Amino acid sequence: MLRNPQAILFDLDGTLVDSAPDLAYSVDRMLTELGRSPAGETAVRHWVGNGAERLVKRALTGAMQDEPDAELFDRAYPLFLEIYAGHVMVDSRLFPGVEEGLKQLHHLGYPMACITNKPARFTAPLLEGLGIAALLGLQVSGDTLPVKKPDPRPLRYAAEFFKVPAECTLMVGDSRNDVQAARAAGAQIVCVPYGYNHGEDINEAGPDAVIDNLTQLVELLRQAA
Repeated sequence: MLRNPQAILFDLDGTLVDSAPDLAYSVDRMLTELGRSPAGETAVRHWVGNGAERLVKRALTGAMQDEPDAELFDRAYPLFLEIYAGHVMVDSRLFPGVEEGLKQLHHLGYPMACITNKPARFTAPLLEGLGIAALLGLQVSGDTLPVKKPDPRPLRYAAEFFKVPAECTLMVGDSRNDVQAARAAGAQIVCVPYGYNHGEDINEAGPDAVIDNLTQLVELLRQAA
């Protein structure tokens, strides 16, 4: 059973927001402008989750961890950033239950943060545009610190901001990345099954619980209180 946390930390892409349509559009336009064939949304959904740089590298190589030609990457990455900057929230939407769940948690008094590997220049307008920024007391983006998840330091940074021990926080995510970051920080971890986990069943990563949507988290925490 979960312990009642003193702060709740949320992943963004694949947990709060279905951003894959806009990411896929931007990746495909980048590839087309480089004279390559578009990848399509199905492939991009499989690649999302480790930050913009890794997404572009996956799009260039078609593989999860391969490194593209350095000169090609140096052309592609700024091109992707420029395209995505103009297409951050055209088709991106909150997942079902997110707004309701965040509002209920906010009403219950939980300090909440967004911890994402997405660059800050995209994180802030996305949260603002979707109407949930005011519910989140802190945004830790992929370039806020020198490291990203699965490194635990973004979670520890948030815990320090809220003046609570890291082990008294709860991470809510959609991927093995989030589970690894939470475990390394000593935090609890709850996952959703609908996000971007590179085709893996999130149960296999061993989170403390899996919920269908954020409104179920409210009930879980009531039981833990």
